[in-house]
Amino acid sequence: MTAQHAPVTVIGLGPMGQAMVRSLLTAGHPVTVWNRTASRADGVVADGALLAPTPRAALEAAELVLLSLTDYAAMDAILDGATDALGGRTLVNLSSDTPERTREAAAWASAHGAAFLTGGVMSPAPTVGTDDAYAYYSGPRDVFDRYREVLAELAAPRYVGADPGLAQLMYQAQLDVFLTALSALMHATALVGSAGIPARDFLPEALTTLTDIPAMLAAGEGGRESTGAQIDAGRHPGDLSTATMMGATADHLVAASAAAGIDVGLPRAVQEHYRRAIDAGHGADGWTRIVDGIRDPR
Repeated sequence: MTAQHAPVTVIGLGPMGQAMVRSLLTAGHPVTVWNRTASRADGVVADGALLAPTPRAALEAAELVLLSLTDYAAMDAILDGATDALGGRTLVNLSSDTPERTREAAAWASAHGAAFLTGGVMSPAPTVGTDDAYAYYSGPRDVFDRYREVLAELAAPRYVGADPGLAQLMYQAQLDVFLTALSALMHATALVGSAGIPARDFLPEALTTLTDIPAMLAAGEGGRESTGAQIDAGRHPGDLSTATMMGATADHLVAASAAAGIDVGLPRAVQEHYRRAIDAGHGADGWTRIVDGIRDPR
């Protein structure tokens, strides 16, 4: 059996776990599964997976063990009774938690003789196994390289470093963008809805604003270098939009939200970002200057 078709164990059969199992089966891997609610395995077992009766049996079925759980506490609860079966295994935890919790889990796995990779799949379950899916990984480079081809069956793997917390940090940072954008869309929908504008009419308009952002960030202020390069260099040119100008817009958004009687928590948070920059004497700098106050809110 080739490395590409090596046995894999998947623990956790929510929508993401089930999608990973099916992708691995399609690629020719023997897959063993375990889930606290055994009936969740019915579909993937019908597709060819083997249901293990216990977490220990699931661990013993393969050297490579993928964990798709709610958080790292779930890993502890499931595996604590089978730690003597961890020796020689590689745990790839694709669950969400904090970077520090991830580092603690890596040390725990190492103490029990297991290698540990942190993973963050940045795609919804329906895209797993397609060209649209990608995932961040961190941990020992040699372990990542050993299983890279298997992990590529799930999503394009992007290695971000040896620190186990880095993949989790990248995952959480991406969710920071995603969740905040979703809240902004719903807040804006509520704002225009207060005047009777239907969501079905407004949301297509709002999406054009989101799709304009990549080009804006690529060009940066003044079009000389990307926004990322400007931030890394500590440059915040206010050629097109100063902190003062953007802060005034944030003030207006808070006032409009209050007048409409909708929640003002989100726009007030944005307003505070600009107020910090202005109060620090950076009103004439570009809008990216707000990163300083976010980095150090004191």
